[in-house]
Amino acid sequence: MANPNVQEIIEKQVLTVAKAVEDKIDDEIAALDRLDLEDIEALRERRLQLMKKMAEKRSRWISLGHGEYTEIPSEKDFFSVVKASDRVVCHFYRDNWPCKVMDKHMSILAKQHIETRFVKIHAEKSPFLAEKLKILVLPTLALIKNAKVDDYVVGFDELGGTDEFNTEDLEERLAKAQVIFYEGESSLNSSKSSAQTRRSVRQSESHNSSDSD
Repeated sequence: MANPNVQEIIEKQVLTVAKAVEDKIDDEIAALDRLDLEDIEALRERRLQLMKKMAEKRSRWISLGHGEYTEIPSEKDFFSVVKASDRVVCHFYRDNWPCKVMDKHMSILAKQHIETRFVKIHAEKSPFLAEKLKILVLPTLALIKNAKVDDYVVGFDELGGTDEFNTEDLEERLAKAQVIFYEGESSLNSSKSSAQTRRSVRQSESHNSSDSD
């Protein structure tokens, strides 16, 4: 059984936290009450401007090839690709199984993270780049920000040391390098969660339908 004094202290702390949260909510409500129609209209206008800017960014990203995982045909094209986008993940590959595994995950992430360009280039057909960037192990991902290589993911060592790593493992590694936008929970997990919820709803509806027959 808990010590009465400890119990009393805990209860006081809980009440203090609850009061602080309540005061914060009261302050926010009061702030909203003080807003007049002009303030509300100004907030609405700012929100619309932000949405417009985001839509323009998305259109620009798509026009540059974001949203798809594509191959850079030659070394000279590499430079124009990395200069055009602020964030690029480039897979240096050869035709082998480990690189095909990386291709699968890169293709998924390209669709999930439209803010970043996902590309690949054949390392053996790009000797100048491979030497300049010291590409020794394949697959290697060059993580490029503002036209400069900022980091590398070499092989699978940072992804659990196996070709059976999850796409989320790679997503977290890219987020750590700040080459993709990431808010803690994997966008892939969010998508899966939504899909599972939809399936559960459909299954429930199907079950209810069969019960009513």
